[in-house]
Amino acid sequence: MATPEFDLGDIKRRMQGAVSSLSKDLGSLRTGRATPSLLDPIQVEAYGASMPMAQVATVSVPEPRLLSISVWDRSMVTNVEKAIRESDLGLNPMTEGQTIRLRIPEMNEQRRKEMVKVAHKYTEEARVAVRHVRRDGLDILKKLEKDGAISQDDEKRQAADVQKATDDAIAEIDGVLASKEKEIMQV
Repeated sequence: MATPEFDLGDIKRRMQGAVSSLSKDLGSLRTGRATPSLLDPIQVEAYGASMPMAQVATVSVPEPRLLSISVWDRSMVTNVEKAIRESDLGLNPMTEGQTIRLRIPEMNEQRRKEMVKVAHKYTEEARVAVRHVRRDGLDILKKLEKDGAISQDDEKRQAADVQKATDDAIAEIDGVLASKEKEIMQV
């Protein structure tokens, strides 16, 4: 078996991937304003497969508190409607032919707190992903040191670099959460 290669740049890139994934997930959270990205996490059962909303319909924003979904295939309207109802967005679709309208209600205090909880869940998933990347990096370093490819001092120094990259990524994740939490709680 080939000796694993340690690349701090790759570890940082993978941690950054967790941060950008979190930003995308948080972008789909409802804040009382209509945006097409609200529907990004919704998967629709279509043609025997699970597809993102963007692959079965066009989403537009005709008014600040209204989303209009134009379903391309008439037979998919009920599936799209069902996917919206089953999502944890708390939206009630109104169907008119091949168009589904979603009125975005004003968020009350309780709903805002629920959205903050969802944001915290997404954030914890991102933190766990970053910790998994750290563990992978540290495992590679331990194996390299065990195999004699690097010295114990090099392993400790590079492990400290991995920990610093982890701390930076976690701090960035916390910053993204804080700004989203502020946006959600803003009345």
